[in-house]
Amino acid sequence: MKISVLGCGRWGSFIAWYLSRKGYEVTSWGPETSDSYKILRDTGRNEYVALDEKIRLSCDLEEAVTSAEIIVISISAQGLRGFMQRITQYHVRDKIFVLCMKGIEVETGKRLSEVLTESGISPEKIAVWVGPGHIQSFVEGVPNCMVIDSQNEKLKRVLADDFRSDLIRFYYGEDLIGTEIGAAAKNVMGIAAGILDVVCVPLKGPLMSRGAREVARLIKAMGGNELSAYGLAHLGDYETTLFSPFSHNRMYGEMLAKGQRFEKLAEGVATSKAMKLLETKYGVELPITDAVYKVCYGEGDDEARCREAIDMLFSRPPKTEMYE
Repeated sequence: MKISVLGCGRWGSFIAWYLSRKGYEVTSWGPETSDSYKILRDTGRNEYVALDEKIRLSCDLEEAVTSAEIIVISISAQGLRGFMQRITQYHVRDKIFVLCMKGIEVETGKRLSEVLTESGISPEKIAVWVGPGHIQSFVEGVPNCMVIDSQNEKLKRVLADDFRSDLIRFYYGEDLIGTEIGAAAKNVMGIAAGILDVVCVPLKGPLMSRGAREVARLIKAMGGNELSAYGLAHLGDYETTLFSPFSHNRMYGEMLAKGQRFEKLAEGVATSKAMKLLETKYGVELPITDAVYKVCYGEGDDEARCREAIDMLFSRPPKTEMYE
């Protein structure tokens, strides 16, 4: 089977590496002008993986998408709609699309599978692959569990069965709304965790509990199963995001609280803005999200804003623990 992985950054290069090890015929695509592509082209490796010689590296998007049976996308979430406009110029509507990315579109509040559907791809052809795990651990042989979800029951089972290995145990997702929202929202909680690593570490326990409950309320309001917030896509990914030194979102929060700048992509920044839109649309309270949003997009001293955000959360009136 031929699979093209679109995006050859941190996660995309790992997915290509992983699927090649599984025996698939893999093309790893990246734009010719990107540093990620240039590094792989010139050296055959990046700071995370060494590409097997069986992996075909390409900057030809048309060839990559038309030659594959399965198209895996791993790019920045906010660039997905524009990217799909390029992809759908070609004959791809009969292909299977797998989203290995986490986020919510800022301008619309749409889930990423919805962006694909609005781009002309049938929901029956779309799956998402999310869950815990860092590349640095995977390439050292440290296993983890992940989830594949789709509106198409047969598709998600076939993909999970075919992609599983001794390195990744896959589960069948049962709630596409909850899987996507939970996966995206955990990056917002990762920023909060990084702030707490500087300001008040003991609060990371309450963050895990209250963060999951907050996301559960949103998932339920959107028509999903609130229990999805406690699955692999969200709560199951907390250890990887809230505590790992490899987490971009946690590091973004840590450096912000120190008055420093983190230069790599932290999807939780844009996601906090998108979740603010959903908070208003669905009429749910998202206090931790509100605090992260104000820290990321507010003005003035970064360190002061981080401390003010915690004060804001503690000044809220008492609530029942499981309030709706």
